[in-house]
Amino acid sequence: MSSISTFRRLNALSLFQAFAEERIAAGDPPKGLEAAWAARIEVSGATWSMAKSGARPIGDKLARQIEQHCGKPAGWLDDERAPTGLSPGEQQFLALALKAYRGTNSDGRKRLKQLLRTFDGQ
Repeated sequence: MSSISTFRRLNALSLFQAFAEERIAAGDPPKGLEAAWAARIEVSGATWSMAKSGARPIGDKLARQIEQHCGKPAGWLDDERAPTGLSPGEQQFLALALKAYRGTNSDGRKRLKQLLRTFDGQ
Protein backbone atom coordinates (compact mmCIF):
# COMPACT_ATOMS: atom_id res chain seq x y z
CA MET A 1 0.00 0.00 0.00
CA SER A 2 1.47 3.36 -0.90
CA SER A 3 2.03 6.01 1.73
CA ILE A 4 -0.77 8.24 0.44
CA SER A 5 -3.18 5.29 0.61
CA THR A 6 -2.11 4.64 4.18
CA PHE A 7 -2.43 8.30 5.16
CA ARG A 8 -5.86 8.58 3.58
CA ARG A 9 -7.12 5.47 5.36
CA LEU A 10 -5.72 6.49 8.75
CA ASN A 11 -7.02 10.05 8.43
CA ALA A 12 -10.46 8.84 7.33
CA LEU A 13 -10.51 6.49 10.33
CA SER A 14 -9.59 9.43 12.55
CA LEU A 15 -12.48 11.47 11.13
CA PHE A 16 -14.84 8.53 11.66
CA GLN A 17 -13.61 8.11 15.24
CA ALA A 18 -14.28 11.78 15.98
CA PHE A 19 -17.73 11.47 14.38
CA ALA A 20 -18.53 8.36 16.44
CA GLU A 21 -17.33 9.93 19.69
CA GLU A 22 -19.40 13.04 19.03
CA ARG A 23 -22.53 11.02 18.27
CA ILE A 24 -22.09 8.77 21.31
CA ALA A 25 -21.53 11.83 23.53
CA ALA A 26 -24.81 13.20 22.14
CA GLY A 27 -26.57 10.04 23.31
CA ASP A 28 -26.69 8.02 20.09
CA PRO A 29 -26.15 4.28 20.50
CA PRO A 30 -22.99 2.82 18.92
CA LYS A 31 -25.07 0.57 16.70
CA GLY A 32 -25.72 2.25 13.37
CA LEU A 33 -22.79 4.67 13.51
CA GLU A 34 -21.04 3.03 10.56
CA ALA A 35 -24.16 3.49 8.42
CA ALA A 36 -24.63 7.06 9.65
CA TRP A 37 -21.01 7.87 8.76
CA ALA A 38 -21.38 6.32 5.31
CA ALA A 39 -24.50 8.42 4.76
CA ARG A 40 -22.68 11.57 5.91
CA ILE A 41 -19.86 11.07 3.39
CA GLU A 42 -22.38 9.92 0.76
CA VAL A 43 -21.11 6.40 0.10
CA SER A 44 -22.64 2.99 0.57
CA GLY A 45 -22.00 1.06 3.74
CA ALA A 46 -20.07 -1.50 1.72
CA THR A 47 -17.81 1.17 0.20
CA TRP A 48 -17.01 2.59 3.64
CA SER A 49 -16.41 -0.88 5.06
CA MET A 50 -13.93 -1.73 2.30
CA ALA A 51 -12.16 1.64 2.62
CA LYS A 52 -12.01 1.29 6.40
CA SER A 53 -10.47 -2.18 6.24
CA GLY A 54 -8.03 -1.26 3.48
CA ALA A 55 -9.62 -3.68 1.01
CA ARG A 56 -10.45 -0.69 -1.20
CA PRO A 57 -7.97 2.19 -1.37
CA ILE A 58 -9.40 5.67 -0.97
CA GLY A 59 -8.88 7.25 -4.39
CA ASP A 60 -8.73 10.93 -5.26
CA LYS A 61 -12.47 11.30 -5.84
CA LEU A 62 -13.49 9.63 -2.57
CA ALA A 63 -10.77 11.49 -0.63
CA ARG A 64 -12.04 14.86 -1.84
CA GLN A 65 -15.63 13.79 -1.12
CA ILE A 66 -14.78 12.82 2.48
CA GLU A 67 -12.89 16.08 2.99
CA GLN A 68 -15.77 18.14 1.62
CA HIS A 69 -18.36 16.46 3.85
CA CYS A 70 -16.11 16.87 6.91
CA GLY A 71 -15.22 20.51 6.31
CA LYS A 72 -11.56 19.78 5.60
CA PRO A 73 -9.52 21.47 2.86
CA ALA A 74 -8.74 19.53 -0.32
CA GLY A 75 -5.69 17.37 0.25
CA TRP A 76 -6.18 17.10 4.02
CA LEU A 77 -6.51 13.32 3.90
CA ASP A 78 -3.26 13.00 1.93
CA ASP A 79 -0.94 14.24 4.69
CA GLU A 80 0.64 12.17 7.44
CA ARG A 81 -0.60 13.21 10.84
CA ALA A 82 0.79 12.42 14.24
CA PRO A 83 -1.67 10.63 16.49
CA THR A 84 -3.20 12.96 19.04
CA GLY A 85 -3.41 12.44 22.78
CA LEU A 86 -0.18 10.44 23.07
CA SER A 87 2.60 10.94 25.57
CA PRO A 88 6.07 11.79 24.22
CA GLY A 89 7.18 8.23 25.01
CA GLU A 90 4.27 6.76 23.06
CA GLN A 91 4.99 9.07 20.12
CA GLN A 92 8.65 8.02 20.17
CA PHE A 93 7.69 4.35 20.26
CA LEU A 94 5.27 4.72 17.35
CA ALA A 95 7.87 6.58 15.28
CA LEU A 96 10.38 3.81 15.94
CA ALA A 97 7.85 1.08 15.17
CA LEU A 98 6.88 2.77 11.90
CA LYS A 99 10.53 3.13 10.91
CA ALA A 100 11.12 -0.58 11.58
CA TYR A 101 7.94 -1.60 9.76
CA ARG A 102 8.62 0.56 6.71
CA GLY A 103 12.28 -0.43 6.59
CA THR A 104 11.73 -4.15 6.17
CA ASN A 105 10.24 -6.53 3.63
CA SER A 106 6.95 -8.41 3.93
CA ASP A 107 8.53 -11.30 5.88
CA GLY A 108 10.03 -8.86 8.36
CA ARG A 109 6.72 -7.05 8.69
CA LYS A 110 4.97 -10.33 9.35
CA ARG A 111 7.47 -11.19 12.10
CA LEU A 112 7.07 -7.74 13.66
CA LYS A 113 3.29 -8.16 13.75
CA GLN A 114 3.60 -11.64 15.26
CA LEU A 115 5.95 -10.34 17.94
CA LEU A 116 3.59 -7.51 18.87
CA ARG A 117 0.64 -9.91 19.01
CA THR A 118 2.45 -11.95 21.68
CA PHE A 119 2.16 -8.93 23.98
CA ASP A 120 -1.55 -8.61 23.16
CA GLY A 121 -2.29 -12.24 23.89
CA GLN A 122 -3.40 -13.03 20.33
